[in-house]
Amino acid sequence: MMVKLQTDNYVEQAEKVMQDLQAAGKGQIKLTTSKIRSILAMVSELYNDAQRLRAENLSEDLVGRVQYLKMRVAYEAGRERDVMDFVKKAAILEEIGRIGRKKEQLLLFCHYMEALVAYHKFLGGRDN
Repeated sequence: MMVKLQTDNYVEQAEKVMQDLQAAGKGQIKLTTSKIRSILAMVSELYNDAQRLRAENLSEDLVGRVQYLKMRVAYEAGRERDVMDFVKKAAILEEIGRIGRKKEQLLLFCHYMEALVAYHKFLGGRDN
């Protein structure tokens, strides 16, 4: 069970998730970057748009796009076993659910996703 993501622990959580995936794959992370690229692109767009937002709460448009992201993550996880393992270990659906209407939570989630990708690469994850 993951601890609640916060600004002072999301990097450590991401590292632990990727180390767990590496251990489960007998020293190799089976998940490839290309399998999660569409998710990463959506997260990046959300991050950029949230950064421009002056309010603390997300606009209706952003709230809807976060919901769409959650659906797409579930779809990608259902299509591919390696993505499912990643989504479950990283508690991605739960973390998206915690965003609600809070800009701060969305930005934290985006940083967490970025950290996951960074540790994927650092630990030898493949690109395709």
